[in-house]
Amino acid sequence: MSGSQGVTALCENPTEVFLDVSKLLITYADNILRNPNEDKYRSIRIGNPTFSTKLLPVKGAVECLFEMGFEEAETHLVFPKSASVERLRQVRETIAAERDQRLGASKAASSQQSARVPPSPAPPPLPSASSAAAVPTPAPAPAALPFTSSSVTFLRTLQSNFQHVLIYESPELQQKALNCIPHELLRTRAKERLKQAKGADPVCTLGEKDMLILDLLQWFKGDFFSWVDNLPCSRCGGATQPSGSLLPSNDDLRWDAGRVENHYCHTCQLSTRFPRYNHPEKLLETRKGRCGEWANCFTLLCRALGLEARYIWDSTDHVWTEVYSQSQRRWLHCDPCENTCDKPLLYEVGWGKKLSYILAFSKDQVVDVTWRYSCKHPEVLSRRTQVQETWLLHKLNGLNATRQQSLGAERKQQLLQRLLVELVEFISPKTSTSGELGGRISGSLAWRVVRGETGASNTEGDAQECVFIPTKSEKQNKLFHICYNVIKNCYFRQSNDQETIPGWQRGAWRTENMFRKEEQDWQMVYLARTEGSSFGRISWKFNCAPVGMKIKSASVRAFSQTFHSGSIRWSLRSAETTIEFPGGLFSQMVNCTPLQVCPEAMS
Repeated sequence: MSGSQGVTALCENPTEVFLDVSKLLITYADNILRNPNEDKYRSIRIGNPTFSTKLLPVKGAVECLFEMGFEEAETHLVFPKSASVERLRQVRETIAAERDQRLGASKAASSQQSARVPPSPAPPPLPSASSAAAVPTPAPAPAALPFTSSSVTFLRTLQSNFQHVLIYESPELQQKALNCIPHELLRTRAKERLKQAKGADPVCTLGEKDMLILDLLQWFKGDFFSWVDNLPCSRCGGATQPSGSLLPSNDDLRWDAGRVENHYCHTCQLSTRFPRYNHPEKLLETRKGRCGEWANCFTLLCRALGLEARYIWDSTDHVWTEVYSQSQRRWLHCDPCENTCDKPLLYEVGWGKKLSYILAFSKDQVVDVTWRYSCKHPEVLSRRTQVQETWLLHKLNGLNATRQQSLGAERKQQLLQRLLVELVEFISPKTSTSGELGGRISGSLAWRVVRGETGASNTEGDAQECVFIPTKSEKQNKLFHICYNVIKNCYFRQSNDQETIPGWQRGAWRTENMFRKEEQDWQMVYLARTEGSSFGRISWKFNCAPVGMKIKSASVRAFSQTFHSGSIRWSLRSAETTIEFPGGLFSQMVNCTPLQVCPEAMS
């Protein structure tokens, strides 16, 4: 079919991959052709496992759907009533003809192969003693390993990313990137940040480059790069809606933009093109995109500043960067979209992602780093079904052995030592920190909700059910004073004992859909409802009955702020009554034994 770039790209896949995916595409088309009035066949959910794992990763597959007439909505691909059924039929027949031809060729090859005995493969060359000591020896190929379309796709992803990261090593490109960075300003800020850290902790062992990473992250998100959901209309500046794909131009292809999104303005009837550039040099100019563009460009900037960095690919559709800390002798998780450093459990615990494969690609090495990002190793292992573990180990070792052939013995030994440190780290699952509990902040809310990355709601097991009871000195003074400092994330109990309780959850009676958010861009810290939830609740409970006392009066100083259509309701609750009050300073005669302070945030 002339002019069908999606079908052309699909045909470039290996036969096993093509046959698997073409069957799905033909099924989607036949469902519409046979049932033209059934709406359920005109919609494909993006989160559907069949779509996301078998079709989305394959070159040309999604493009074929767009060429059939499907359009992109927030959570689905939709075949609108206005779309051309004849166009759908043409694309379907083109794919079916290629499929029939390949099936015929496969049968012919199979019959010829059965007529002769295949020669025995030559054994792989054995590594020398010196190279075996410095580089992990490639694992022997697993016996009788089935050749599947998923393994072909996975291998292509490995090879593509491993090749792509070599772009970051171009001296000319690094210099161009360095010219975009206010590196002298960032280094000055890093020195000041390190001075403050050593002032607060005299035994601090962090280095200036550790602080430079933090300042680079903050500058990149705050001043350099911008997130794109829908581009404004290039004519009127109004809102646009995604409407399928456009054919890439020669200039788009030059900068590795095989996909061009169509952002359509219904006011002007104008299409604004959004090429998804994959070449970091072009991204230094456009300075916009989604997580792929962010991580791609940020990793280049790290290399331009002399930081050892690697590109991190997550099979559940996210990418970020890791930077090696010489002072800490470990790799640090860095997500430029979130302006986050060293919070590896953010995705599993905070966003609620169901992780499976996470791989790190650098100029010298590819490493399976999945276990750094999970505290639920058995669950993750149960989801790693795309390829066999022995196959993956064999391929990673083979890629590394090939890439490291030209390295000196000292560098090989250094990489091996770092790998051993990582493997030891992966053995013990981590414990999440407060900074890893929030949902995703980059991208539109609708986009985060459909991807399930707004954060998990608090479960009953998270509730500490803390009850404050007066101490001996508080009973004697007849004064009970509790203060929560959101910046220090600590409760201060102003009695003779000067008790402190770290962590906002440890002092709460009940919580639901709440988390503590550190907003680095705006230098703000606050307790808020989990984004995507319609409400959030938190309450604190005070009980004087165990020490034979009653609460005569209560004064509450509470500060709250809302955005957009949100609202917050504060209340004092006792066994007898509930009193609602606004934020600020509030005093009330209570004369009761148990008392609860309850703010409730509503969307």
